[in-house]
Amino acid sequence: MKAIVDINGKQYEVEEGRYVQIDSYSAPQNEEVVINNVRMIVDGENSLLGAPYVDGATVKTVVKRHGRGPKVLVYKMRCKKGYRRKNGHRQGFTELQVEKIMLPGSKPKKAAAKQPEAEIESADKGE
Repeated sequence: MKAIVDINGKQYEVEEGRYVQIDSYSAPQNEEVVINNVRMIVDGENSLLGAPYVDGATVKTVVKRHGRGPKVLVYKMRCKKGYRRKNGHRQGFTELQVEKIMLPGSKPKKAAAKQPEAEIESADKGE
């Protein structure tokens, strides 16, 4: 199952069990983040399209780590003026692991209590 979600004004395609890197997000590591801005859900042949969001759909994620991307050099120069500036930039990111994509109207499953297994009576009742 895949979904397109809106986080910090950008759209990301997410899939259950996969990781996604988004722009820096202020949540501590190993904290659960629930995303309510789901634009589209695709489940095989079925799909739900929101206008602009799918009502009741959520995506549960867990913050795995924060980091910084590769360095990008920024070089400014004015011809014949002797003006040169060289700067570097590393964009921060947050890595999320997608735990569950929940459809509208579905409730999270609670841990099912084990029910006792029915005892099987032996077929040899005559003995």
